[in-house]
Amino acid sequence: MSNWIIYALLAAVSASFVTVFSKLGVSSLPASLATSVRAIIMAVFLVIVSLSRGDFSNMQQLLSQKNNLLFLVFSGIAGAMSWLFLNMALKEGKAWQVAPIDKLSVVLTVIISVLIFKEEITTKGIIGVCFIALGSILVALA
Repeated sequence: MSNWIIYALLAAVSASFVTVFSKLGVSSLPASLATSVRAIIMAVFLVIVSLSRGDFSNMQQLLSQKNNLLFLVFSGIAGAMSWLFLNMALKEGKAWQVAPIDKLSVVLTVIISVLIFKEEITTKGIIGVCFIALGSILVALA
């Protein structure tokens, strides 16, 4: 099994716990505060991981590549907005309905990847993405 598949499966498992733990953590807090606390904890955790791996030795390379840095800034802002809106949705909705709608990001990512990166997708891939979209909508509206 390829490493990317293992990492993707681990990401999916981790993301499911993000949703479950967020639902529990946001119940009596403002969504923005809950998101901020989670972001701080993530930042500290990831700095420790990067320090232990020696990743900060690449900071000069990052700072010299302004486009990469700019896109990482945009990614950070988009991620923060995603978490904030997820927490807002979880505060008001049921986790089993919110999560599938959140996962429509898979469909949007495929569409954007085809349009912007000119990535090719097979007919099976298109059918699968349609099933993801349909399944997400059906579960959310059940």
